[in-house]
Amino acid sequence: MAQGTGSINSDYKDWEWSDDAGERARLLQSPSVETVPKNSESQGNSLGATSALGAVFIVVNAALGAGLLNFPAAFSMAGGVAAGIALQMCMLIFIIGGLVILAYCSQASNERTYQEVVWAVCGKVPGVLCEVAIAVYTFGTCIAFLIIIGDQEDKIIAALVKEPEEVGSSRWYTDRKFTISITAFLLILPLSIPKEIGFQKYASSLSVIGTWYVTAVIIIKYIWPDKDLVPVEIPTSPSTWTAVFNAMPTICFGFQCHVSSVPVFNSMKQPEVKTWGAVVTAAMVIALFVYTGTGICGFLTFGAGVEQDVLMSYPSNDIPVALARAFIILCVLTSYPILHFCGRAVLEGLWLRYTGVTVEEDVVRERRRRLLQTISWFLLTLLLALFIPDIGKVISVIGGLAACFIFVFPGLCLIQAKLSEIQETRAISWWAQVSYGVFMVTLGAFIFGQTTANAIFVDLTA
Repeated sequence: MAQGTGSINSDYKDWEWSDDAGERARLLQSPSVETVPKNSESQGNSLGATSALGAVFIVVNAALGAGLLNFPAAFSMAGGVAAGIALQMCMLIFIIGGLVILAYCSQASNERTYQEVVWAVCGKVPGVLCEVAIAVYTFGTCIAFLIIIGDQEDKIIAALVKEPEEVGSSRWYTDRKFTISITAFLLILPLSIPKEIGFQKYASSLSVIGTWYVTAVIIIKYIWPDKDLVPVEIPTSPSTWTAVFNAMPTICFGFQCHVSSVPVFNSMKQPEVKTWGAVVTAAMVIALFVYTGTGICGFLTFGAGVEQDVLMSYPSNDIPVALARAFIILCVLTSYPILHFCGRAVLEGLWLRYTGVTVEEDVVRERRRRLLQTISWFLLTLLLALFIPDIGKVISVIGGLAACFIFVFPGLCLIQAKLSEIQETRAISWWAQVSYGVFMVTLGAFIFGQTTANAIFVDLTA
């Protein structure tokens, strides 16, 4: 994509929101990536410290996560291995394209976070919608994390008490609501309150180890299955053509790393769009192999009877699987505060922009507001997790929002960026890129609408 000579929209200032507040929101956004501070005088000479190989690792880490557990069920919903692989391959083209578009627009607008790029390129309304979508997405993901904790603790406790899960769950100290609540209050809440998060580097390493171990266990269990694991019917084709779309939320949720991709791009030693294209292609191929291996082996092991969380399909007394459950719990415990941090930062940025209060004037009130925001966020996510035990219902909702980050907002950015170019004649490549942007927006809107409607009228009303 050739960079245009025209300027990019910057009309988010039309609302007369505080520039200082916007800068503060920018600095709060990406706790896992160290970027060079945005400075108008040194913008052109500032380079990050992340190599291309390091950027691949960070993007893979951002893509891989708890969504791994839902891919076997996604293959079942899609109608089998062939349909699941084909759907991933088709979507991967647009996933990589969206990441490249965001880097292109970041370079053109000189902005360093996802939402700031949308603000600068698309204007105030898409900018606000983007920030609200990020807040809702991180909120929903935190709910999913708590549900995952409950799922894994149920199985671990059942193995420890050495009784059937139905009997163990009748005791107050093994009740799911109690175990989730005590874990959340003792471990998650204290980690979520601080203003800064300093453990994200260790959390990232732990997350990578955990996801790779889970994938290895699922593959090994398929190659050397337990005698008592007999799969039920294994679908080879989707029941209806619309059934394929039911797997899209899980795939979008799994591959969504776009919100954190812009800071990663700007942290590179050579932040060039061409280099970034190679980085994200390599990263997404790695993620594809991990997700596909987990999806195929988990699906073939249990067939159509696979649980939404594949680890729930294995027996409680399986030691390697129990270790995988422990890894997932540790990953989620450290990931929840980071997701909450990003969501809180978006809300903080919206508040400061709206009020126009400077950072210096807001120091005292910020502490009270942060405590109130954190406790309210924590209690709401915990309450919803206690009464929504099925993680599939949460994924179906936030997966639609993930489609907006992958398709809609990058597509809008590409369209607006190309329309802002000053050209006497429109080349074929210009029309092709605008058409590609329109198609991305249309596809993303369809996925969001279809999955959200399905979640509301099928899952949430069931």
